[in-house]
Amino acid sequence: MKRRDFIKYSSINTIFLGQNLFASTNENMDLFAFFKKLFEDEEKKEELKKAIQDKKEIVVSTKPEDEVKDLEHVEEIDESSVVKDAIAPERKEIVHTDVILNDKYLTSATTVRKKLHAIQKYVGYGNFNIISFDEMLNIPKYTSIESFSKEELEFLEYIFYYDPKYHGFYGKRVSKNITDTIDKNRVIKVPNTGHYLFQDGPYDTYKRMCDDIGDTLVLTSGIRSVVKQTKLFLDKLHRENGNMSLTSKSLAPPAFTYHTIADFDVGKKGFGYANFTSRFALTQEFFKMKRLDYIDIRYTVKNLDGVRYEPWHVKVI
Repeated sequence: MKRRDFIKYSSINTIFLGQNLFASTNENMDLFAFFKKLFEDEEKKEELKKAIQDKKEIVVSTKPEDEVKDLEHVEEIDESSVVKDAIAPERKEIVHTDVILNDKYLTSATTVRKKLHAIQKYVGYGNFNIISFDEMLNIPKYTSIESFSKEELEFLEYIFYYDPKYHGFYGKRVSKNITDTIDKNRVIKVPNTGHYLFQDGPYDTYKRMCDDIGDTLVLTSGIRSVVKQTKLFLDKLHRENGNMSLTSKSLAPPAFTYHTIADFDVGKKGFGYANFTSRFALTQEFFKMKRLDYIDIRYTVKNLDGVRYEPWHVKVI
């Protein structure tokens, strides 16, 4: 072997030392043929990877195992309309492609959403937060709002009872029945917010937070009934063009929100929609929240529910 050939082969062996890349080659295969095959294999891998990323899946539907006027006019903060934010890492052992709402439900999703908006306008923003499913169904009976059709009711049941794990949401089911109600004897309306909190725990926790953090802290979302969470979820689904995967990263499906039982959201006064983005984690209010030993953050950066990071979402300990 000539000296320059020896140096050439020695250098290659040094680069790939310990990887045994030549194990599958034979003595008759020249170096050019080997690298040609190696790069062709890499190109095929990249093509396959891109094909998987571009693939879209379609949801296959599964059969699902006070006073009607808000006295305080509060401008609605629609949590579903905020800017897309940081998303918690997905479980590495499972790979998901985006799941789109089945075409058979698209019409019902649109009409149900419009009716929920009309009902919220009729009963008032505050009262809509705690309205029950049965109360919602009764309102069209004595208003100009059209009653829910059979197809719309089937969709409402589907969106409540379906299992969201197949599109990457792993949160715990909180509400077992679509007709679950909020006990209005246990709630209190927080002044100047349009929101309610449960008296036994969450309300006392919120007041304590205000004392410890200061009057710049504000309640941005309190109790949400099944109906309220359904509206928020459908609003977000509409904005994401029916993409269930993207929607559930920032809004839990109707049966999976902890706002139904205790959780609430807080923000900085005057911070607007930024209160529902990771920018809230840079505020003095949040820095003070981290020092409190009687609350926790429900959706941390590394949460396993498949939800984005939500520094504003308070879990009562």
